[in-house]
Amino acid sequence: MVLTLRTPAASRLPSLTGLRFLAAMLVFLYHGSLTKIVVFNPFANAQWATAYNHLFNVGGRVGVSFFFVLSGFVLTWSARSTDTTPAFLKRRLLKIYPNHIVTWAVAMMLLVAPGTRAAVWLPNLFLLHAWVPKDDILRGVNAVSWSLCSELLFYMLFPLILPAVQRIRAARLWWWAAGTVAALLAAQGLITLLTPDAPVAPGWPLPELRFWVAYFFPPLRLFEFVLGMLMARILMTGQWIRLGLLPAVLFMALGYAAARVVPFQYSLNAVLIVPIALLITAVAATDVADAPTLLASRPMVWLGEVSFAFYMVHLEVLYGARALLRGQAFATPVALGVIAAEFSTALLLAWALYALVERPIMRRWAGSARPRTARALVSRADDGSRA
Repeated sequence: MVLTLRTPAASRLPSLTGLRFLAAMLVFLYHGSLTKIVVFNPFANAQWATAYNHLFNVGGRVGVSFFFVLSGFVLTWSARSTDTTPAFLKRRLLKIYPNHIVTWAVAMMLLVAPGTRAAVWLPNLFLLHAWVPKDDILRGVNAVSWSLCSELLFYMLFPLILPAVQRIRAARLWWWAAGTVAALLAAQGLITLLTPDAPVAPGWPLPELRFWVAYFFPPLRLFEFVLGMLMARILMTGQWIRLGLLPAVLFMALGYAAARVVPFQYSLNAVLIVPIALLITAVAATDVADAPTLLASRPMVWLGEVSFAFYMVHLEVLYGARALLRGQAFATPVALGVIAAEFSTALLLAWALYALVERPIMRRWAGSARPRTARALVSRADDGSRA
């Protein structure tokens, strides 16, 4: 089956690449601030420990939602008119599976207790564990890999969803985007009505089944992915509202603050989906306009390129540090040094995983199209939408 597309070959969005690392770093800071279930927070001073957790306690949810919206945006932006479904799926699997298998193997050797049931580690290996509403399976082995279950679903459905998104008239794209957000809000409301109120998930203010459906169940994350696809088309067809980068950042900050005060279930993605979508599109628009940004600098682009590897290794580093330090807490200057050391170690290992596994495999087997300028891509898509 050939993908029916209007877009030319892939174009680069360096500012978005740089932004990816900031999202991955938010996830790292969130996990590093935890004081419940698993304690990674290194501060002995209770005020510092509370402040660290309070500042980043929604950072993980922001980072994951960002990656889901970004995935839909980038796949739509870079879709190839000559692509086939098998070739597309091959590239996407080569993108996620090698890093996943390496970090899965490391976790099995160093972190998973001997004798752990195959029912725990086997679904994780094949990225099926987020479909199982059992905490030991969901968080087994390398816990962060649960999000790849959703990404895998996105990749499988993308060749089916893209033609439908491409058929939407440019003038109606914003209505479809608003409808997608409304559908997400309605889905969260239905989840509340249809799931039982007990038992409560340990360490979380939601019942276990409700938390799983609202946050981990892959089909429920499709709203974010599809919104990303719609935002890419909005930019490509000239329907973008010209929201500047600074207002988008401020709107994102307001969304982050709101996520800390709304009911927990709506902080998972409902409150943040609009600010995230607008920020991603505003950042991409700066690249379309060839406007220089710090995010597009060489260091930030490099960090963005290793961000997936960083995401995959960082929790294993935190577990390793906790074991090495025997779960101790430290005076504030030392605790800051521990966080810096954990971050540096994760970044070093991410670079090694990217340089030795991810990049060589993608270059050898995934293939790549010659990139075109972002401005040219938007111009051609805009011309097509007027035809």
